[in-house]
Amino acid sequence: MKQKDLHAMQLYPMGDAAVVVQFGDSISEATHALIQNFAAYLQQHPFRGLVEFVPAYTTVTIYYDPWLLSEQGKYNPYTKVVDVIEQTLPQVNQRKAAPNARVVEIPVCYGGTCGPDLAFVARLHKLSQQEVIQLHTSAAYKVYMLGFSPGFPYLGGMQEKLATPRKETPSPRIPAGTVGIAGNQTGIYPSETPGGWQLIGRTPLLLFDAYREAPSLLQAGDEVRFYAITKKEFEKRKELVHAA
Repeated sequence: MKQKDLHAMQLYPMGDAAVVVQFGDSISEATHALIQNFAAYLQQHPFRGLVEFVPAYTTVTIYYDPWLLSEQGKYNPYTKVVDVIEQTLPQVNQRKAAPNARVVEIPVCYGGTCGPDLAFVARLHKLSQQEVIQLHTSAAYKVYMLGFSPGFPYLGGMQEKLATPRKETPSPRIPAGTVGIAGNQTGIYPSETPGGWQLIGRTPLLLFDAYREAPSLLQAGDEVRFYAITKKEFEKRKELVHAA
């Protein structure tokens, strides 16, 4: 990142105990890399009063303890956090690029009861269902952020040919592991929940398990590659996962 880009960033309050750092106004690899570097720096160098930080597509929201920070002198808490962030940004600018992304391969059973909206997506784009599967499995996806529910990955890199609007009426119950499309994004529901994405398949893998050392299977910065499996393979792997 060029030094002049630091001045393009925006900092603004969110309530009385959070600051939003906006690195850009559109989803991009460059903005994602800045956010990853900034988040890694905060993880390694937490400042006094830091509660947590939440990376997103173009922003990082920093939550802080205003009472703790108000003990540190003449600055009000928000001003103190902004000063810390402004001192941190040049350090982020000098950080080396992140190492090669971890690649996670995800098996998916497409169509049928696992992906009830696959036929709709195919009709909408005048493709066969097999062509939709081929396009969906041929891309390398970047995990830009986790959100909506614990472990839900928002993935960038989907073929533009598959961009599909959300459902007009959300589904009341979507099974855990379901793979969906909404706009130009694809994602995986880690737990049973309502949702409005077009459902094209399902993975037997557990995307989120609170009892694992690392609860979320995927992390921001990971690369995801999908591959197709049969319904029989899905059921077998699902049994193995839940028996573990």
